[in-house]
Amino acid sequence: MDGAPNGIRYPWNDPPAEGGATEVAPGILWLRVPLPMALNHVNVYALDDGDGWTIIDTGLDTRRTRALWQSLLETGPLKGKPIRRVVVTHHHPDHVGLAGWFQAEMGAELLMPRTAWLMARMLVLDEQALPAPQAIDFYRQAGMDADRLKERAENRPYNFADTVAPLPLGYTRLDEGGTLQAAGRVWDIRFGDGHAPDHATFWSRDGDVVIGGDQLLPSISPNLGVYPTEPMADPVAEWLDSCTRLLPYATDAQLVLPGHKLPFTGLPARLQMLIDNHHGALKRLRGFLQTPATAVDCFPTLYKRTIGDGEYGLALVEAVGHLNHLWHLGLVTRQLREDGAWLWQVKGSESDDKENGLDPAD
Repeated sequence: MDGAPNGIRYPWNDPPAEGGATEVAPGILWLRVPLPMALNHVNVYALDDGDGWTIIDTGLDTRRTRALWQSLLETGPLKGKPIRRVVVTHHHPDHVGLAGWFQAEMGAELLMPRTAWLMARMLVLDEQALPAPQAIDFYRQAGMDADRLKERAENRPYNFADTVAPLPLGYTRLDEGGTLQAAGRVWDIRFGDGHAPDHATFWSRDGDVVIGGDQLLPSISPNLGVYPTEPMADPVAEWLDSCTRLLPYATDAQLVLPGHKLPFTGLPARLQMLIDNHHGALKRLRGFLQTPATAVDCFPTLYKRTIGDGEYGLALVEAVGHLNHLWHLGLVTRQLREDGAWLWQVKGSESDDKENGLDPAD
C-alpha cells in the first residue's frame, strides 16, 4: 500500500550509487545493496565506531552482494576499517542474508533480537525440495487458482538457505527497552511487530536520528503477511498496535533511516498514515464482503490495482492477514467451499464497525 503523507520530507532526492555512500549524520553512512526483485534494493547503514564499523542489516547472500561488500571495505567508503559488529533489525532474508558470512569470515559480532535469530537460524536449516502439504492446503484455502496451485505443488519453493548464509552458533541479544552504543551515540531499542516479530528499531537519545528498518518506511507499507506456519495469525493487529506504541516517541525533527526507499522526516504523520491506510483497507474489505469471497477475490478491493505474478505471493498472504484480523474481531464468518477455499462474509452492522475502529463514514 503506497502513500506519501503531507509532512513527509526527503532530505536526499537520490540514493547513493552502488559501491558508494552518503553521510546522513555525523559518523553514519547510508549505503544501498541491490536486490533481484521488484523492490530492487535494501538500505544498510554503517556506523563509525572509530576503530571499526557497526553495520545495520546486510542484504542477501549472493555473489554480487559479497563482492560489493568486499569492494566497500577494501577500496570504497568503509576505508579499510573492519566490520566489528553486525546489527540485524529483523529476520527477513534481505536484512539477515550475509550476517553469518560476516561472523564466519570476518569475526564480526552479531546482534539481533532473540526471536529474529531463532527464526533465521531455523529457516536456514529448513530446506524443502517441494512445498509441504500444509502449505498447499493454505494456498488452496486462500483461493489460489488450480493451475497456479498445481505449478506451485510441483516445483521447489524458495528456501531461506538460497539467499541466507548459515548462522554460526552465538549472537548478542537485543532487547526491548535496551540500548545500543554506536557512532558515538546511545540508541534506545524499541520493538515493533506485524511485518516481523520483535523488529528492532533504534532511537538516538539526542533525538535527531531513528533507524527504522522495515518498521518505519516512507512511501510503502511493509507486507503484513500470514503464512502456512501460523495460518490464523493476526499481523494487522500487531502492526496497528506497534504504530500506536511508537507514535509518542516520534517527532517531526527526527531523520528516519528506513530499510527501503529514501531517508525522511515527518515520522508522526507517517505513523498515522500507516494506521489510517490499514483501517481504510479493512473498511473497504467489509463493504466488499457483503458477498462471500476468497482471499484472492479481495485483491482489487485491498490493493486498488492489478496484481502481477511477481506480486501475487505477497498480495495473497497480506489479504489473508486482513481477513484474519476481521475474523479475530468477530466481524466476518468463513466456510469452506467445495474446492477447499475459505469463503469469507461480513456479519454485524455499522455499529459493530464503530466499536472496532472501522467507522465506514471515515
